Parts: sequence; C-alpha cells; structure tokens
Amino acid sequence: MTYVEDELNSQPECWTRAAEEAARHTAALPAAGERVAIVGCGTSYFMAQSAAALREDAGLGETDAFAASEFPRGRTYDRVVALTRSGTTTEVLELLTELKGRTRTVALTADPGTPVMTAADDVVVLDFADERSVVQTRFATTALTLLRAHLGLHTGAVVDDARAALAAELPEGLVERTQFTFLGRGWTVGLANEAGLKMREASLSWTEAYPAMEYRHGPISISTAGTATWMFGEEPDGLAEQVRETGAMWVPGELDPLAELVRAQRLAVAVADARGLDPDRPRHLTRSVILAP
Repeated sequence: MTYVEDELNSQPECWTRAAEEAARHTAALPAAGERVAIVGCGTSYFMAQSAAALREDAGLGETDAFAASEFPRGRTYDRVVALTRSGTTTEVLELLTELKGRTRTVALTADPGTPVMTAADDVVVLDFADERSVVQTRFATTALTLLRAHLGLHTGAVVDDARAALAAELPEGLVERTQFTFLGRGWTVGLANEAGLKMREASLSWTEAYPAMEYRHGPISISTAGTATWMFGEEPDGLAEQVRETGAMWVPGELDPLAELVRAQRLAVAVADARGLDPDRPRHLTRSVILAP
C-alpha cells in the first residue's frame, strides 16, 4: 500500500478527532461577525475556498479566500487564517510576516517544528493528520473538518459517509475514462477544484473543475463517450440528463461532499495504478514549495 492510500484510508478517524478538538481552539479561530480571509497554496487554497463559502453562507461574517500569493494588500480583515500542512511554504510565510502586528493571524498546520509556529499569532497543530505523501489527502480534509466543526456544521453522519466512501466500489468503467470534470456549487466548488488537482497530481489525468451552472457555458463541449462528469453536492435540474446525452458518464454526489472528495482521492490512486504510476512520487512536485530568497 502506498503512503497516500494509507493516509486517505485514515480520514474517518482524523475527522472524528478534529471535531472533538475544535472547541479547544475557539479563541484562535474566527469569531462570529469578524471579517475574515482564508489563504493557502494548492490544496490548501481549495480548502480555503470551501471554508470561506461555508462561513459566509452560515451568516457568521464576510469571508474571502485567496491563494496566499494573491492576497489583496489593500484590504483590511479582522483575522487571516492560513492553511499550510508543511508550515514552510514561502508565499504563506511571507504573507504572515507582512501581516504581523497589523492583522490577527492563525495558522493550521501539521508540523510543530516549522517557521509558521512563530510567523502566525496563533497556531492550531493537527500533527495527527500529517502525511508522508507529497499528495495531500487527510491533512486538507481534517483541517476543513476542524473549521466545519468550529462553525457548528459537522456531524457524525459526515464520518459515516467517509467510511462508506472508503468501503464502496468505484462506479464501473470510471477508471478507464480519459478525462474527468468535477462540478460543485457554493462551498463544494472548492472540493471540485481539489478533486481535479488530486487526479492531476497522482495520475497525470486531464481534469477540469467548474461551478456546476457554468458547465453548460462551454465546458460541456468536451463531453463524450470517453469522459466522466462528477457532481459534488446537489446537481442543477436537468444537468445529469444533458451530460448523459453527450455519451459521458455522470457520477452523482450521493454522500456528504467532503466524503465525495474521499471517493475522488480513491479514483486518483486507482487511475495511477492502472497507468503504472506511483502516486507517492508525483511528477515535478515536492512536499512544500520553498522559494530561494
């Protein structure tokens, strides 16, 4: 078993622990009414997108999400939340350093022995969800689970769905598809983006991700008998039928969307295996992007 397989299989236990620990971190995490930005790079940026949409939709305050390198310096926030598994990503550390003394910051990280521990004002360490694989799975979803629990949006049913996602067979014929499109709505757009990234990293697949209602505005033109379109969350009326009419496979979102991401992680590993690739050694990637001064 690869590292990434072992790590993605441990997600139900990691989510349970994160939800149990959320209350301990209340003071560090955004309070209701605060204006908040959530930042990250790569996978962490996509988790930031989901977390921001969840918080704002819950009526807890204006919440934006940015790639750390694209943070708008002219805006003011009550608190900035940084997601960084490694605690060493250059763009995140530079932003936290710049905000020091001006904006309250909190970092969610997996490694307590890294520079982010002093770069941020507050730190939440999820070391039990750290990973050996370059390809992120459990840290990202555990960090999002912690934030969902902080928002009062996590239940045990989510963990049950994650276990179901690990136990069930993938849809027949899905692994053999040549292109994969992931769709989301609201907070699940970030999850769709992350599903596409996992497929590219682990299996070198051609993937795309869009807000579901945007799929008809051009992207559906690539749908054909060799492609698959996967929905995260509730599907727009008529879209499944329209996709099937192209000959493409439609994969409905049947579980909690975060558990659907676990299914997509499993697909990435399965496609990598079918293509003779090692998902623990993704091409051109390292665990952290550390740029020279």
